[in-house]
Amino acid sequence: MADGLPRTCPFHHADFAAAGLDLDVVYQKLRRDEPLVRVTMPYGGDAWLVTRHEDVKTVLTDPRFSRAAAAGRDIPRSLPLPDQQNASLLSLDPPEHSRLRRLVNGRFTVRRIKELESRVQRVVDDLLDLMIATGSSADLVGALAWPLPFTVICEILGVPVDDQGRFRQWIEQSVALSATDPQTIQAADDALGAHLTRMIALRRAEPADDLLGELVVARDEGDKLSEEELVTFGVNVMVAGQETTAGEIGNFVYTLLSRRERWEALVADPALVPAAVEELLRFVPLEASVGGLGFPRVALEDVPVGGGLVRAGETVVAQNASANRDDSVFDRPDELDFTRERIPHVTFGHGPHHCLGAPLARLELQVVLRTLVRRLPGLRLAVPADAVTWTENRAVRSLVELPVKW
Repeated sequence: MADGLPRTCPFHHADFAAAGLDLDVVYQKLRRDEPLVRVTMPYGGDAWLVTRHEDVKTVLTDPRFSRAAAAGRDIPRSLPLPDQQNASLLSLDPPEHSRLRRLVNGRFTVRRIKELESRVQRVVDDLLDLMIATGSSADLVGALAWPLPFTVICEILGVPVDDQGRFRQWIEQSVALSATDPQTIQAADDALGAHLTRMIALRRAEPADDLLGELVVARDEGDKLSEEELVTFGVNVMVAGQETTAGEIGNFVYTLLSRRERWEALVADPALVPAAVEELLRFVPLEASVGGLGFPRVALEDVPVGGGLVRAGETVVAQNASANRDDSVFDRPDELDFTRERIPHVTFGHGPHHCLGAPLARLELQVVLRTLVRRLPGLRLAVPADAVTWTENRAVRSLVELPVKW
């Protein structure tokens, strides 16, 4: 702030329920006037916040900003519990991060994910068949947005159908921003880890051709990761493969249906869907009014950024959603435009920690939108756009329900 005092972050609209997916206008002011600003995080104290596209990319790529230095420390952050996962892909720096990422890169290449398209299409069609069979209205979040990515990531990892209900409950508890008893979050994390440990033991007794089976082989035959890293890897894949994509599906459909001309454009020309997905990834802020500001990093030395200086040992967080509205990069950034030729958004991050599952998320989003505009071209909101209910305890801003009719 101009007066040098920290401000509370993330920033909240005065009318939280009405905020929807609007990105707080304060980010526009910060990009213009204070691209490096001191803020008070929900937990752990004060940190530096960067909001411009160039500065966000710097924080995400410069090796002097470390994720490993943040692990296991009570540093400023969005989440209630400190990051204790020292063995997590999310909490390592190269070269250790690179070592783990190489183990699964092959599973998430564009080519390998393309091979899943027919399976994703069948899951979407099956879920829509069930939804349509209920009548002429439904909750799209419960019927499609949540079960699709959950089903797909469970199949990739090798989670048995009978276990999937428990996994979903643990994931929902694990990603909460707060809890009456914070140990509820820790207990969910512990349960996920314990069950993955049992699944790993089963893979050793009965090898399987799934991602968890591949990681077990890498551990036992190649000694390429530790047992702790193996379990943590499985937990990270489960959580990351579910929460954000489920939120994006609901948010994207809501955005299209509440801007009817954008929905009609896709109905008229489904070939626009890939471009529409990229523009929606840029335009729709996952963080929105609450929660996640990405993963905090700790400066290993003094680093100039955003016209200021982050000193060694200080924490910095990057606001990717703000970077996606930077008018120095995007023309008319607050408009949803499916004809943009260049969309260098940072929704999936940037640099070494660029989202491993980005190709899978893109595939799922494209199949969903392409199928909806083909099968349900008359899809519309069943309630006024300002009457939908938003989650209030998640790092990802998403819908509790999306009532639709056709």
